Amino acid sequence: MALKLTHYLDVASSWCFWAEPMYAELKQRYAGRVEFEWKIALMDEKGMPKTRAQLEWFYRRSSMLMRSPFDLDSGWFEKGVSEYLAPNAVAEAAKDLGIDDDSVRLALATAGLREGRRTGQWEMAAQIGAVTSGLEKAKLLKRAKSREIEKRIRASTAEFHALQVTQRPTFVIDSEIGDRAVFSGFAKIEPLATTIDAMLEDLGFHESHAARYGSPPSA
Repeated sequence: MALKLTHYLDVASSWCFWAEPMYAELKQRYAGRVEFEWKIALMDEKGMPKTRAQLEWFYRRSSMLMRSPFDLDSGWFEKGVSEYLAPNAVAEAAKDLGIDDDSVRLALATAGLREGRRTGQWEMAAQIGAVTSGLEKAKLLKRAKSREIEKRIRASTAEFHALQVTQRPTFVIDSEIGDRAVFSGFAKIEPLATTIDAMLEDLGFHESHAARYGSPPSA
C-alpha cells in the first residue's frame, strides 16, 4: 500500500530553504517506503517583504530559530516585486526536461538566499539552472517561459491554497487508505517522522488484515 508526501514550496522562500535538510533526511529515511514529490506554491504579494530592512529582520529571526551560524543574504530582493516566477518556473521546467530531483531548485535557492544573486531575473535563473543541470540554457529558458509551465505552477499554487493554509513549506502526507496529514510551516523533522511512522504502521495492519481475511463482503 502506498504513502505519499507532497512538498509545496516557493524557491525564493527562506523558510522553505531552512526546511530542506529535514526534507532530505525524510527522503533518505523513508526511501522505498514513501513516495516524495515537490510542487510549486508561489508566494504572493501578501507574503513578500516590503523593504530589504524588513527582509533582513526576518532573516535574523529565522537564523536564530534554526540555530544557524549564518544569516541569509538579502541581495536577491527586488522592491515592488509581487512574486518570483522566474526561479520557480526554471525549477519546474528543469523537471519537465528530465531533471526530476531537487538539484536545480536547491541551486536556485542557494544562489539567491545564500549568495544574494538576483534569481528573480529570467536570465540569471536560467543560467544557474543550466549550469546545475547540464541542460542548454536557451532550451531551459524557453521551456520556463512557456505557457504550459506557468499554467502548471498556477495550478499547483491553487492546490496549495485549497488546503486553506498560508505557510510555505507545506507538507501533505496521504495514504492509500484515505488518511491525510497536513503540516504547514514546519522545518523540523520530529512531527513529520512520527506521523509517517504511524501511517506506515496503519498501512501494515491493513495489509496484514487483507492477506488474512481478503476483501470486505459485497453490500
